[in-house]
Amino acid sequence: MSTDIQIQHRPEIGRFEAIVDGLRCEADYQLDGTTMLMTHTGVPRELEGRGIAAQLVKAALAWAREQGLRVRPLCSYVDAYMRRHTEWQDLRA
Repeated sequence: MSTDIQIQHRPEIGRFEAIVDGLRCEADYQLDGTTMLMTHTGVPRELEGRGIAAQLVKAALAWAREQGLRVRPLCSYVDAYMRRHTEWQDLRA
């Protein structure tokens, strides 16, 4: 089940986030030159299974592509997402 969410990019703290049912969901990153280090993806337990983490990661990867960045998935969720969705493989650092 996928929930359509409003994603906000907060570059000042290196985060893509969404507030869903009053709870914060996040995909955190750090920039290292032209590489985006995806460090953490978090969705509260009560919101799991709704496709929120996937939407956050997709938004982050799309931004990385627009910026001409490579992506190093340090977060296991991001790593698995990139392996499942081969359209993002060209970004892998």
